[in-house]
Amino acid sequence: MFSRRMIAVFLLALAVVGSAACGGNKEETAAPAAAGPTWKPTGNEGNVTGTIAFAGAAPAPKKLDTSNDGACGEAFANDVLVADGKLQNVFVYVKSGLPADANFEISATEVTLDQKGCVYMPRVLGIQAGQPLKIVNSDQTNHNIHPVPKTNREWNESQLKGQAPIIKKFAKAETQIPVKCNMHSWMLAHINVVAHPFFAVSGADGSFSIKGLPPGDYELEAWHERFGAKTLKVSVAAKADAKADFSFDAAKAYNAGSLKVQPALVLP
Repeated sequence: MFSRRMIAVFLLALAVVGSAACGGNKEETAAPAAAGPTWKPTGNEGNVTGTIAFAGAAPAPKKLDTSNDGACGEAFANDVLVADGKLQNVFVYVKSGLPADANFEISATEVTLDQKGCVYMPRVLGIQAGQPLKIVNSDQTNHNIHPVPKTNREWNESQLKGQAPIIKKFAKAETQIPVKCNMHSWMLAHINVVAHPFFAVSGADGSFSIKGLPPGDYELEAWHERFGAKTLKVSVAAKADAKADFSFDAAKAYNAGSLKVQPALVLP
């Protein structure tokens, strides 16, 4: 008879092999560059700053059932984080207004997605197409990172405890990419990939800042996983700050649907 531990180890080995077969460390072919010149700042750029307000009662923290993996400890749902009437984890970016044929330099700075306490940190992040994403496992347990994009290539890769960071890139612009963990069904993050560097995520105080925009008229979009997307138009003057405030309502949450995940795999 096989013991539970032997079966678990065997299944984990299959997950690791399967993740390599489903993409491994292969890089996706980058999307072709725009036809125009590479955009360079001139010194006349301005900024957009704003706050994400939240109307209504914020949901009480909900404890997650992490009992299937003792290494995870206590965790709480972090999809709606509100403090003093301000909403965190709203992705804000320039949706339109930039030159259609412009190329923007891709930052070489790594954007980190950590797995800590069996929760993705941050819950929401922004990144440029082609910019490196560094995935870290700070837990004393194994994880399985599984983005589910519609435009970019889907991949599924295991990361054991103590394993070195995994470096990935997304080739194409695509917002609202859900990321799940096939070993811990409650884990969820959202990656937003854009073709330019003009984006931000609201902090704990609900504030955000998009810096270095060339003077012009723009449409901004602010997206939250539970409350959907809102847009507004803003004019940016040379060497000036433009204000762009958004507000979301607790009564207008929408059902974004749920991802199908595999049962958690835990070594006894």
